[in-house]
Amino acid sequence: MKRRTVLAIGAAAALPWPSAPAFAHGAEPLPSTGAKFRWWWPHGLVDPAEIAREVDQVADAGFAGLEIQDVHHSVRVDLDAAGHGWGTQPWRDAVETALRQARRRGITIDLAVGPSWPAAVPGITPDDQAAAKELVHTVTPFTGSVTAPSDAGTYPAQVARIVTGTTLDPASVRTLSPGETVTVAEGNWLLFTYTVRGSGQEPEGGPHTDPDSYVVDHFSKAGTRAVIDAWNELILTRSIRKLLRDAGGDLFEDSLELESDWTIWTPGLDAEFAKRTGTDLLPLLPILINPKGKYLYSYASDDTNHARDALNQVLSDLYHENHLIPLRDFAHSLGLKLRAQPYGLATDAIRSATLLDVAESESLGFKNLDDYRVLASARDMAGKKVLSCEAAAYANGAYSTTWNKVLQTMGSVFAGGVNQAVLHGFAYSDAPGAAWPGFAAFSPYNGNGIGYAEAWGPRQPTWRHARDIAGWFARTQDALQNGTARADLAFFRQKGWTATGIGAPWATNDGIPIGWTHGFVDEASLALPAAEIRAGRLGPPRYKALILDGDAFRGKDHTLSVRAGRQILALARKGLPTIVIGNWSDVHPAALQPILADLLALPVVRNVTDQTGIPAALEELGVKRDVEYQRSTLMTVRRVDGDEDHYYLANARHAENRNITAIDHDVWLTTASRSSVPVVVNAWTGSRQGIAFERDGHRVRVRVALLPGQSLLLAFSKRRAEIPSRTFTDISAQLTDWELEVEDWQPTGVTTHAVTLTGLLPWSSIPELTDVSGIGRYRTTVTVPAATKALLELGKVVDTCRVRVNGRLLPAVDVLQPVADITLKRGVNTIEVEVATTLLNRLRTTSPAVFGIAARQQYGLLGPVTVRSYR
Repeated sequence: MKRRTVLAIGAAAALPWPSAPAFAHGAEPLPSTGAKFRWWWPHGLVDPAEIAREVDQVADAGFAGLEIQDVHHSVRVDLDAAGHGWGTQPWRDAVETALRQARRRGITIDLAVGPSWPAAVPGITPDDQAAAKELVHTVTPFTGSVTAPSDAGTYPAQVARIVTGTTLDPASVRTLSPGETVTVAEGNWLLFTYTVRGSGQEPEGGPHTDPDSYVVDHFSKAGTRAVIDAWNELILTRSIRKLLRDAGGDLFEDSLELESDWTIWTPGLDAEFAKRTGTDLLPLLPILINPKGKYLYSYASDDTNHARDALNQVLSDLYHENHLIPLRDFAHSLGLKLRAQPYGLATDAIRSATLLDVAESESLGFKNLDDYRVLASARDMAGKKVLSCEAAAYANGAYSTTWNKVLQTMGSVFAGGVNQAVLHGFAYSDAPGAAWPGFAAFSPYNGNGIGYAEAWGPRQPTWRHARDIAGWFARTQDALQNGTARADLAFFRQKGWTATGIGAPWATNDGIPIGWTHGFVDEASLALPAAEIRAGRLGPPRYKALILDGDAFRGKDHTLSVRAGRQILALARKGLPTIVIGNWSDVHPAALQPILADLLALPVVRNVTDQTGIPAALEELGVKRDVEYQRSTLMTVRRVDGDEDHYYLANARHAENRNITAIDHDVWLTTASRSSVPVVVNAWTGSRQGIAFERDGHRVRVRVALLPGQSLLLAFSKRRAEIPSRTFTDISAQLTDWELEVEDWQPTGVTTHAVTLTGLLPWSSIPELTDVSGIGRYRTTVTVPAATKALLELGKVVDTCRVRVNGRLLPAVDVLQPVADITLKRGVNTIEVEVATTLLNRLRTTSPAVFGIAARQQYGLLGPVTVRSYR
């Protein structure tokens, strides 16, 4: 006869909840690879004691560091830039306090290159040599004759004939002397004038300094020199220098958000263009002017895009040579690394990422996962370790962002190659004019909008569980920073741009869904020392094949630089399988024709009509993927450290608007060793357990089940772990009766509500809790005739939770799938679930002018909650 376990369910009497603090200095240490926060200050209008306290809060929660930013878009009163602005004595004192306390607590402090963004400094005027520049133009239509202005601009005036609309005849372009009159026989013509001047751009959300700061010229040595001089003059006291050297942090620069109503420029660009391209810039000026990023005219020839690309490449080279490299060297002189977001303009972000110590991406601005892979591939080819991400900035997400949403976002972002999150963000506690719950850099946004997420910290009820979140980040990032990355395919890009949404369509639609992995290379990364062929594989990622298509940024134009053509030919001659897509008989420039002919003649090269021919070509070439599975939304990242493999598997979105569903299927994974065994590393607890597997040489088959956004860490090594085995009984019980005690967080303090539930409901559906935000504690009892193991499945929870059974706190549970492994003693057992929420529902009532437009969130333990007994 089978023995049957009976579960009896009932609501528990109200019990006092332990009042211990959420964190303690003695908490289990986490890997040093944890996430950081962007730390927003209202200038130096901060209290050093509070600065030290906030360092403690972040360290206690288990996060790895803070990045100081003078950002305060929400503040609508004068913050006294002269007395407390960026670089003033109060600001320096606060920085020194932060550095000292961070050193005590073992976390890092990063500093931005200037106040807010883009990089700017006080002490220069818009027309200073170091300030950002723009090319201002005039366009005057005429017929018959016209006279050039006598007061010449920076460049001579020009005339050009209109062919039709905005198309010009390049042969008609003529440069005029000051005061010169020109007469034309027929047609409609335009007179152009050009003057270079300061753009007058200031950093976002100013003023930050007195005198005002102006954005520096990112393409000139003078602009970078101004940044370094400002640091030496305003920031680098002897004590701060020493603390920075001890801190091991980053010097950080935000994205290239250079803005102009005219055309972004730099002095001497014509001379640099001629030196680097061998071409005169002046005849090309009519098709290069692009006020607010919009080109006005083109030539009736193929020269237009090539001229624009050439100018962008020159600007890119100047940005690297005159800005990134000197700034990186300056950071190194301080004992810091240079971390930067090298995008925002049409610059070669791949080359930028190879030069930076740490390249950074962003989850708000990037359009799909290939935007991240562009930078991750450059990191890997250059032998760097980290790709950072400005993470979890959501428009209109202030005080409503759940960790569930953050983890779903980052679960996918990590699949794109990112392995460090800098969370957006942690706000200083208060600022003049800030309403409850305190200062938030972007809320209310510019006075009345809900603003960008988020102001994390103790003001958020979910901060009580933040150490659980920090643990997930630290362990996941640790796995993603182990060893070196591996990928199957490299797609060549004629341009190293990113944050464009332009990636590899075949890989996205057909390759990744069955296990293929890929990266991107361009001329810059193929010129790196590591871009060598070893055993038929390319570079540190050990790409198995290179895929060349037309220029995706120029309508699949069959072109690339001659240097890149020679690079690809050399790699194929050394045995790298190569697939050329399309008919390249029209390849240009002409010097590429013999190169392409030699390439296509090689036995390791296949030419296919379009991207649908890629799979057959790979099979012909004998190229196989490292990971194989049935078609699904699974994505993988593989990293190899000697004979150990680290796999990150995620049920991920390629882009934010892609729908995904749960997966449950077999996966074949390639391993470096034929004898290593797979171990699941629990990113929430750090525990390791074995997993059932089948091995076939260097390939291992495992079963993977993941909810949308969820991820799994697998480590392959000789180190074995016990494989858990559960036999579920036919007994399960759904828990519906609960005593609920809620801390209601309000500007006046915390009040308490007590509710008896006979069914689980969102707080917004419970009259006493309709507009409540805070912490809820659910209690019930389970009675069993004999001790038993069980799974406590919580169903849906909004947002974070912790579980206690008979007063004992259990290990952290997955926010995306909250299930706890519990032990029930004989007799009555008390189950307690603590749930923490966002602040949105309460802010709808306390700040209705800002948050009233948002719908209430459905908080609480929503279930269904089930206990399933097992042996």
